[in-house]
Amino acid sequence: MQAAATKQMTNLEVIKGAIAAKMDSASFASWIAPLDFQIVDNTLVLAAQNQFSVDFIKSVHANVLSAVASEYGLALNICVRGASKTQIANDNSVQKYTPAQTACDICAFDAFVSCAENTFVLSACKKVAAGSVSFSPLFIYGAPGCGKTLLAKCIRDASAGRTVMMTGGGFVSEFTRSLRDGKIFAFKDFCRNCDTFILDDVNALAGKRATMDEFMQLVIDLRNAGKNIVLTSTTTPNNLTGFDRRAQSLFASGLVADVVAPTDDVKRVILMRAGVPTDIAAALAGRIAADGHMVAGVATKIKAFAELMNTNITMDVAEHLLADTLKKSKTPIAMVRDMCDKLGVSYDAVCGSGRNRSLVLARQTMMVVLKGATKLSLSEIGGYVGGRDHATVMYAIKQIEKQLSSDLVLSAQINDMIAEYK
Repeated sequence: MQAAATKQMTNLEVIKGAIAAKMDSASFASWIAPLDFQIVDNTLVLAAQNQFSVDFIKSVHANVLSAVASEYGLALNICVRGASKTQIANDNSVQKYTPAQTACDICAFDAFVSCAENTFVLSACKKVAAGSVSFSPLFIYGAPGCGKTLLAKCIRDASAGRTVMMTGGGFVSEFTRSLRDGKIFAFKDFCRNCDTFILDDVNALAGKRATMDEFMQLVIDLRNAGKNIVLTSTTTPNNLTGFDRRAQSLFASGLVADVVAPTDDVKRVILMRAGVPTDIAAALAGRIAADGHMVAGVATKIKAFAELMNTNITMDVAEHLLADTLKKSKTPIAMVRDMCDKLGVSYDAVCGSGRNRSLVLARQTMMVVLKGATKLSLSEIGGYVGGRDHATVMYAIKQIEKQLSSDLVLSAQINDMIAEYK
């Protein structure tokens, strides 16, 4: 009898090896290896911990399992532990996984203030929320504060089917907890038993190899099952650091769409929606960094001040209240003086008649920066650099433009100053 038991165990190990040879290693480790294997009445019995796992394995891996069982003259039975004809040790302990509770605010797509540049990504998000799409995963990327998390929450709340949404850090934490508590199979089922899976901030998985392998298998399984997947990141898939090429390729295999930072018009609307007076919102919009989090913080501060102090908000009050947040407004003359310090020339020399090469280059550079950073006319620009006329400014701009293609240092310097003074 002992010899027969040893022979059966040997056969099971051989069968496991044959199945593993016909599948990718991640799928085998994720779904097949945890099953209980037995041979009963010429039937290969594979017992999973719940019905969802049984249904998923049958829909995705049944062909491979049946083929291997047939090679050994066996039928196949995939069942829930305890449902087969034989008793399996500890088969009555069905795992249950309960995710950590988090606060859940309701978000509608109307909450996302869009601009022309964000029309495409907004349309893609609405399409995902409406049902199954041909592009999966939807990979949304953009700088912090551009609205990625808000869009993810909008998809979550607008989707009709079951939606699972986690942060990247939350996925790492829950995966680790499920391993520690011996509930990894239940965690797998929880993530897969949905119509839409959303991971906000995939960057948090960087460098965590075990978690990354589990997540990649999750994405593959969900996609094979026709489910929607939404990922957000601060950068494109190809620029993710701490991820191997296989992960980058998988994330880029669906639809990649970017979200641009809030424009001045978007910032104005956000402030107005929070109750900031129209004229003050318009004046502040251009002086707040292009960061949705910061705009929301400004709106909250203004609203709280008005309520707590029982006073109306004027522009003077807003500027005093937000002195540590607002960009200092620069007059053209202040810009010229600041550029003089940056370029190492004196303001008097720039406005004078000197014609040495470094001085002329500095003066022409300032004209180009003023043109790019302000709405001044060429004549007005000339007036701020020593009273030059329209033709002189036009000539200076053309001379600099000729150099930009070959002088990358000058090009970068000008772009930086334009960005600073806008």
